[in-house]
Amino acid sequence: MKKISILFISLLLFACKKDNHVLEFTIVHINDVYEINAMEGGKTGGIARVANLVNKLRKENPNTILTHGGDFLNPSLIGTLKDTTGNRIYGKQMIEVMNAMNFDLVALGNHEFDLKYPDLQKRFNESTFKWIATNAQFKNDSIVKPFYVEKNGVQENIPRTVIFDLKDTDGTTLKVGFFSATIPSNPKNYVDYGDLYQDAINAYNVLEPKVDVTLGLTHLAFNQDKLIANSLPKVPLILGGHEHTNMLIPVGDAFISKADANAKTAYVHKITFDKKTKKTAIISELVQINDAVGEDPQVAKIVEKWEKLMDKKLKEVISNPYDIIYTTTEPLDGRDTPIRSRQTNLGEIIAASMSAAFDESIDCAFVNGGSIRIDDQLSGSITGVDIFRVLPFGGGINKVEMKGELLARVLQYGRLKAGTGAYLQRHNASYNTDTKTWTIGGKRIQKNKIYTVALTDYLLLGFDIPFLKYDVEGLIKVTKNKPEDLASDVRKVVITYMKTLK
Repeated sequence: MKKISILFISLLLFACKKDNHVLEFTIVHINDVYEINAMEGGKTGGIARVANLVNKLRKENPNTILTHGGDFLNPSLIGTLKDTTGNRIYGKQMIEVMNAMNFDLVALGNHEFDLKYPDLQKRFNESTFKWIATNAQFKNDSIVKPFYVEKNGVQENIPRTVIFDLKDTDGTTLKVGFFSATIPSNPKNYVDYGDLYQDAINAYNVLEPKVDVTLGLTHLAFNQDKLIANSLPKVPLILGGHEHTNMLIPVGDAFISKADANAKTAYVHKITFDKKTKKTAIISELVQINDAVGEDPQVAKIVEKWEKLMDKKLKEVISNPYDIIYTTTEPLDGRDTPIRSRQTNLGEIIAASMSAAFDESIDCAFVNGGSIRIDDQLSGSITGVDIFRVLPFGGGINKVEMKGELLARVLQYGRLKAGTGAYLQRHNASYNTDTKTWTIGGKRIQKNKIYTVALTDYLLLGFDIPFLKYDVEGLIKVTKNKPEDLASDVRKVVITYMKTLK
């Protein structure tokens, strides 16, 4: 009787472990993360908190995949600093924390290509996680080939598609395939963006016979994601990036999902797939990343190391960089596309602060949008650190006297360069679309009148506005800032001005 009971229990346990053809896996997704530490005075974000969330989810379900939708190597305040060897950090801090978090799959964003190719290759080689690049390929003269990661002299190509093999306790196995797509908004001579739509479709066609379910991991504008979703209706979920505000938007039977930038939130998708019916069920949760999440101690230690380096550099400029200088009632827009295309409230504050830096009357002030590097919106409590994130390269401000004819030419050049870093964020200068003329303080610019303008050192070097140099005709006088002047660092100027806005 005892043997029969044991046999019955064994058969029962075997029956319970039989493959039920259903497997649940979890995807934790973040995108557009430039800062490793918490922001808004520690209230939101923080990569060590994301790590702690992932640790908990991996304990609940070992079939947890951590993904990143691109944009993390640049821009960041830490990335502009130099390490102990005198080299720019250029995203090295992000690679270190992401390695420690054991990311499973990472897409390329447009900002990864801000780096010069040798620096990007260094970051590839330092990484221990898997990359995916479906359309973005390495270009060397006329040769196009995959980017690669090199370890110990061995090169491994970054693949166009990636497959994960999952298995649960009852023996169900599942193959989950990924394709990617990167927006071609950052042209570089070493990047070939291919045809992102056709490349995504081709990648799907390669994956379809090999996997049970295919997902997208992209860095595109929403409308581009939507086109891909409509072209590939069997893809149930596209994990995206590029936009900085969270979304979970249905497109047909699928969803396009993005989290908030700088890890203010993370999307957790619990996905159940039935291999018999081929049906996918997805439960998605937007998780707020704040102090309630807790921190992973290992990742927190790495963050602390980089923060100490940043603190040292910041305190060489201002003594108390973490003091709150202003509290916003509406977000201050420093995102790349707006800041390089139209006047924003953040751009107005920066230009107004430049004007206020001088005791004498300034007729107008402007700054090139490309010097504003945060690619994000500032909200809530703003500190000096935030302003360093906005203007990581610093630079001084000069008082310049120029004729109206030259001033109008400069302003018009900036207006026509909308969409590029040469677009000018302005104070007290406006364009009248009816008369097609520029005004200063509401009055039309007079060709021979001499105007006093506040502008940055950088703009007088002729990089963004080629003709605007010290010897250009119509430039009457340049009063350069001195090291002891407030105007010697635009970041100090903005911080001082914003304190007066309280």
